[in-house]
Amino acid sequence: MIIMYLQNILKQKISLVVFLVLIIFLGSCKILQPYKQPDVISKEKLYRDLAISDSSNIADIPWKRLFTDSLLQNLIEEAIRNNPNFQIAVTRMKKAEASLSQSKAAFFPSLNAVGGGTFQNKNADGSGVLKVFQLYGMSSWEADIWGKFRSAKRASLSLFLESEAYKRAVQTQLIANVAISYYSLLALDAKLLVTEKTIENRNSDVETLKIMKDNDLVTGADLVQSQANLYSAKVTVPELKQSIYEAENALSVLLGRNPGTIARSTLTEQSISADLKTGIPAQLLANRPDVQEAEYQFRYGFEMTNVARKYFYPALTLTAQGGITASDLSKMFNASSAFWNVIGGLTQPIFNQGMNRQRLRIAQANQEEYLIAFKQTLLNAGAEVVNAMHGYQTASEKIELRTSQIAYLEKSVDYTLELLKFTSSTNYIDVLTSEVNLLSAQLNGINDKFEQLQSVVSLYQSLGGGWKE
Repeated sequence: MIIMYLQNILKQKISLVVFLVLIIFLGSCKILQPYKQPDVISKEKLYRDLAISDSSNIADIPWKRLFTDSLLQNLIEEAIRNNPNFQIAVTRMKKAEASLSQSKAAFFPSLNAVGGGTFQNKNADGSGVLKVFQLYGMSSWEADIWGKFRSAKRASLSLFLESEAYKRAVQTQLIANVAISYYSLLALDAKLLVTEKTIENRNSDVETLKIMKDNDLVTGADLVQSQANLYSAKVTVPELKQSIYEAENALSVLLGRNPGTIARSTLTEQSISADLKTGIPAQLLANRPDVQEAEYQFRYGFEMTNVARKYFYPALTLTAQGGITASDLSKMFNASSAFWNVIGGLTQPIFNQGMNRQRLRIAQANQEEYLIAFKQTLLNAGAEVVNAMHGYQTASEKIELRTSQIAYLEKSVDYTLELLKFTSSTNYIDVLTSEVNLLSAQLNGINDKFEQLQSVVSLYQSLGGGWKE
């Protein structure tokens, strides 16, 4: 009998071992496909009709080499140190890192320690009190047969990489915002300088026309028109100063400092010496942080779908318990007081299949949403690149044409003023028209320069520049 009993136990153990080996073997099989980068759109068409000659890319240039103005460099460094949005991005990255560390802990068994005592009457007649003292530990471990924990870990890693890409995206956006705000402030300074110079010239015109009226060379109407022309320029000065004041405050907020004056150079000193090259469209995946962020978000959705699928498979759990128990504290540490047990269990979900199916449907819907968002981000990136490049080319053409326009308008003002002095066929309306057109062209020329610089910054940002050292 004893021999048969031992044989049965041995057979059961062998059967259990074979079963566990079979489960582990099945778990090692490729039940689910590994992650692959989605090929959602044709990357060759992202840049529309731009001719790409090589893979050179201004996004690979560190921002200090692109923006050579030392005052602008100081402002960008200050923004990276103090900007609240960038600090939030860093904090978000820390949270994602903690979540990743937490996901790794799922691979290890849990361990709990318990100590206590129980006092209870033995029976109704009061024949003594039952006393039990225990000190033991419990450990539980779930084998990652189907890779559920591995998928969860990869999902957490995707969230961490997404937060890192988000931080880079914030830095890229921050650098672009500081540079554009700085150039906008310089453009306002230039407009104020041109307007003040125009006021000086029109003051001189008024004095000249007063002398000419005294000599009956012009009428009183011409004189009052020249005075009105002077004040039409003067009235724009307070508006420009208000715009400068607000621009300084807005830039101060980006820098994470209290509103105040901004140390700056001039618009004429700004130049971009870098060769503006876009590189091949596929480089957006490697350079542009928001595209990387969108892909990592999709990858998170992909891995969470894997996790949801694996809830349909049985879970193998091992539970161990060991410690000491006694009815008397003095006997707690006797060898006879020790106990231990190990329990292995295989749990197959049956009645919660509906919940598992809903979990899977939600995960699949999220994955589809993230895929669409990734596609949209990539399309937006391509459009921003071509828009910035085309904007730079347009602004450069306008600058060249505007230079000629301003030169001819300056001559027109000089000629009409001279004709007004020596001929009766010219009146002040001709001078007024020339001066108004000249001021408008000069202000537009400043806008052209600003648009050119803005396009360079936009191109740099749209290609993913600014986060590389």
